[in-house]
Amino acid sequence: MEEEKKYGAAECGDCNTCGKCDEMTQQDETSEFDAAVRAAASKERNSFEKNLTRVLKSQAYDNANAMQSAPQHETFKRNAVARPVTPEYEGAQLNHDGLSLYTLIIYSENFAGILNQITAVFTRRQVNIESLNVCASSTPGVHKYTITCYCKPDMAEMLCKQIEKKIDVLQANCFIDDEIFILETSLLKLSTPNVIANPEVSRVIRRHDAHIVEVNPTYTIVEKTGITNDVIGLFDTLNDLDCVLQFVRTGRIAVTKSCIERLDQYLTKREAEKNKA
Repeated sequence: MEEEKKYGAAECGDCNTCGKCDEMTQQDETSEFDAAVRAAASKERNSFEKNLTRVLKSQAYDNANAMQSAPQHETFKRNAVARPVTPEYEGAQLNHDGLSLYTLIIYSENFAGILNQITAVFTRRQVNIESLNVCASSTPGVHKYTITCYCKPDMAEMLCKQIEKKIDVLQANCFIDDEIFILETSLLKLSTPNVIANPEVSRVIRRHDAHIVEVNPTYTIVEKTGITNDVIGLFDTLNDLDCVLQFVRTGRIAVTKSCIERLDQYLTKREAEKNKA
């Protein structure tokens, strides 16, 4: 019995032995597939990789511009990063055009939301708060706010009057530095390799009566407590030696030089008026 013949596209009758038609079909299919791939690759698509590349390029461009315009820069020395700071860009050393630094001491009852009401008074009058410290006072249920700001004398008086109008505020007074005792605490993070390499750093720390509270191979922590000028003076001296990694200081705490505690006087007067009524 004769075998059945399998005819190809050309139907030449000899596809069982020739195979040319199959090769031509495979070539056509391969060329069509390659053309489809090239056409798809030629189209601009917003793939994840392309979007990520755009973001990284944008961030690199922004960082380059920021490094050119920023007043601070980083220098790598002995595996530590020192940050030389331009004096006029340090917050405590801004030029305030001859304005005096006033310290406002405010007493209020211990209720939520009082701090927001007090700071809103400064915001409405465009007065910038330099430092703010809040703590419980010696009087039970009364909190003490110590706020510093640069302003004119009449503006300081106006701020006190506006703050005293708040229902939960007991008393508000403003003082200049000569009328109060002030104290601040600061921490300086220094590069330990730079401290070891430069003996002047240790001499400066002793000269300013500061204390080393932590030492390890990477950094050294120095603590300084004193008035504002002493704290800033130590920072400026160490910053000139190019060894400061970080610097932070607390808000000012203050007590008045008056022999009479104004809050106690106010509370005694209010209690007398209450009993009389």
